[in-house]
Amino acid sequence: MRLRGVITWEVAAVLSLIAVAVLGLALLLPRELLTLVLAVGAMSVVYFSGAVYLLGRPAWIPDRLDWLPVALGVGFPVVVVGVVGYSYRALLTPTAVVFALGLLFVFLYYWLVVPLALFQKIRHASETPAPDEWPPVTVLVPAYNEQHYVGDCVRSIQASDYPGALAVLVVDDGSTDGTFAEAAAAADDRTRVVHTGNGGKHAALNLGLTYVETGIVVSVDADSTIHPSALAELVRDFERHENVGAIAGNVKVVNRGSLVTDLQALEYVVGINTFRRAFDLFGAVTVVPGSLGAFRRDVLEAVQGYSADTVTEDFDLTIAILKAGFSIHASEGTVYTEAPDTWRDLYAQRRRWFQGNLQTVVKHRDVFTDSGYGLLHRVAFPYVFLSMSALPLLGVVILALIAVSLFTGGTGLLIQLAGFFVILQVLLSALAVLIEDEDLRLVLLAPFSLFGYKQFQDAVLLRSLSALRPGRRNEWLKPTRVKQRATDEPAETAVAEADGSGDERDVDAGREERC
Repeated sequence: MRLRGVITWEVAAVLSLIAVAVLGLALLLPRELLTLVLAVGAMSVVYFSGAVYLLGRPAWIPDRLDWLPVALGVGFPVVVVGVVGYSYRALLTPTAVVFALGLLFVFLYYWLVVPLALFQKIRHASETPAPDEWPPVTVLVPAYNEQHYVGDCVRSIQASDYPGALAVLVVDDGSTDGTFAEAAAAADDRTRVVHTGNGGKHAALNLGLTYVETGIVVSVDADSTIHPSALAELVRDFERHENVGAIAGNVKVVNRGSLVTDLQALEYVVGINTFRRAFDLFGAVTVVPGSLGAFRRDVLEAVQGYSADTVTEDFDLTIAILKAGFSIHASEGTVYTEAPDTWRDLYAQRRRWFQGNLQTVVKHRDVFTDSGYGLLHRVAFPYVFLSMSALPLLGVVILALIAVSLFTGGTGLLIQLAGFFVILQVLLSALAVLIEDEDLRLVLLAPFSLFGYKQFQDAVLLRSLSALRPGRRNEWLKPTRVKQRATDEPAETAVAEADGSGDERDVDAGREERC
């Protein structure tokens, strides 16, 4: 299909989405609440657009306004809840309040992002520069107990169609299964396998960096496989932009077919990759995923590599690179990863993610008050803060108001409003799926993004927040793997991150020079 046809269809979807939303507002909301919601939406658009506009004009921003983003992030939901609560006391029904809060969630979290993702898709498709000379690349694969996976990962890298010189370095982080042997068996003359004592993923990656001599380093998780064009796409994106420190890959769930994995597949499309595309426009992608990311080696050295301070070293490293003044962009380079296929494993994964994200935000809290960090200060970090704290709390408020509605009447209107939300979410999800060239059948799961799956995510986030303790030792909960479970491998293992290094074993299949 030609790009022009795709663009026309996606633009039509955006216009349809806007039309449905405006019509729904006009039909369902009391005039006073309609005015409030539109005012809040207009304020959000003005703030977001103004922050982007002022990014290139830092001299226009007085130092005394450094506090503004964090004040807006904290104060905005408080003010909205207060105003709506006061209005409810005077003239509104609980269902109208539920509608207003839900609409604010949808608007703030998606409506400012999906159109930007569409624009990024259009612009990215029109920019296809290739390097005059493809630089050599080293791919790092940290692995801990990844038997039945690491071999496929290494072979997918070796099968890459990257035109330049390619080296692969697998760092076995003290595995107690057959990871080292499997990686060594998959090694060719471009591959080296190193075994070291268990020190955590960050330590394995930092050890790998000591072997690297190429200017570009790519990290790939051992349980993932890459598309043959992924490395070329990543390197090409270094040519598209200036002052680039890192490039984020495009993650897709490979093990679909159950409700829990399909929901994650939709989440990666709508809630992760769409946001990554939107922030790519400003060079402020906030997470370079561990499953696939490319870095300039000198930038990694400038920020002192991977840190042990959090359990989400990819998020921590990304923020450090942005704070150092480098831009980070998104790529079409695709990686396929296995998602947790049970609710128990998903809970363990997301609790680690959320806990690590909270640790990272606390570690880099100076971003909230220092305007020198540009768009990271004005837009990206406030968005992260809203998604991690304010929006889950609003979700709790919405559930409480729904419960009140069931006892005070108005269930008919509640069902009507729920249907309206579902229509909005389906349209948003359909557009995101089209942008990602994904399976449209995923859109059938869009209602769960509002009812069920969202509440699960909010509960895990609030649990992670309550469990956060200063000085608490980081613990990595390794989920069970489908292939390992099928072959009676050990189940979930808790690995406490330490600083130990242990002895090293090195397998170099035919390469005499260092990576």
